[in-house]
Amino acid sequence: MTMYEAGVPGADVAEGRGLVPDSGKVRGGGVVTAGAPKTLVLLTALLLALLPLLLLPALPASAADAKPEVKLSRAQAGKGGDITVSGTGWRPGTLLMMLICGQALPAGGVIGGTNSCANSDGRAVTTDAKGSFSKEMPVAEPPKPCPCVVHVATVTGEQTVVDAPFTVAGHPTAPLPRQTGAGRLAVLAAARLEGDSGVLVFFGAPPSRRLEFTVGNLGSAPVRDPVFQVGTAHGVFAPQWEEQQWRGTIAPGQKVQVKLPVQLSAGAHGDYQVSVKYGTKVLVEQPWGVGRPWGVTIFWLLLAVVVPAAVFRIGMAIVDRLRPRGNGRHRTVRLPAFRRPGSRSRTRPPAAPKSTTTTTAALPWFTPDSAPSENRSTTKGHS
Repeated sequence: MTMYEAGVPGADVAEGRGLVPDSGKVRGGGVVTAGAPKTLVLLTALLLALLPLLLLPALPASAADAKPEVKLSRAQAGKGGDITVSGTGWRPGTLLMMLICGQALPAGGVIGGTNSCANSDGRAVTTDAKGSFSKEMPVAEPPKPCPCVVHVATVTGEQTVVDAPFTVAGHPTAPLPRQTGAGRLAVLAAARLEGDSGVLVFFGAPPSRRLEFTVGNLGSAPVRDPVFQVGTAHGVFAPQWEEQQWRGTIAPGQKVQVKLPVQLSAGAHGDYQVSVKYGTKVLVEQPWGVGRPWGVTIFWLLLAVVVPAAVFRIGMAIVDRLRPRGNGRHRTVRLPAFRRPGSRSRTRPPAAPKSTTTTTAALPWFTPDSAPSENRSTTKGHS
């Protein structure tokens, strides 16, 4: 007995017979075979439709991973010449500072920080929407000998630095100073300012922060109790350095987080830059924006209003106390009435003067002509 005769499902498939082309089904078990190509076509179309959506997020990520680059029009030039500095891969709309620095290498950075650069001949440039820039700058001799670089760094925001090798023709050349000691510290992570100054800064109290950064010992010997120099600079002025010792030991290959307090003077406001230097190498440069202490301005405005009012009240009290008083009552002064020209006088006419002579009242039974008079004689009793 064959599988088909026994009614086993799929027997006609095993024997290769009994297929129905119209229905696409196998007689024994009902397996769909003709609908499979349609399913594959639908899945392929769906994948092709979703493929652009899957690729779009990857495009910005590749652009964001681009590293900042700097290119020079000439690798060597003398003092008084000009070079064109161009760059790509920077953050859009970022203000950059370009300086020619001595005693520096692209791999090791600028030894001594911006003190080794020709700051007076530096240039500033802002990147475009694509993160690119191109700017001419004059060639100047830095205060330190070469090897030299064109130092390009961000002014605000996250610190980004790129150094391009450059040779100043005719400028002295000297080997880089060796690092003292076997231990060598380097910054491994971006620095940040933590903490809050409080409400009193609004009224002119000294602003304070805590500078945190991670350093690692790249040398072969441990570094014990390193002494850092912390400096704050405002505008174009050089930083004022202050030594601060960090307690601890950094073993070779070890990294630690260093926290150093930073404090400005009372009433400080504006854009500041905090720098940390170890030995002769600047490790950290972090911008710090401090708001204006408006509470001091409000205090002076209130003082300008309250003090004159208080002086006026005190003066009036003194005058009122020293003013003479009579019989316990205030004397009032009557001012003359003011009369407009052409107006009628509202004053009463002066009263007639009283007569000093006495008049005799007339008797009711006499008329005025027939009344007896004191000087006239009568007919009777006349002597």
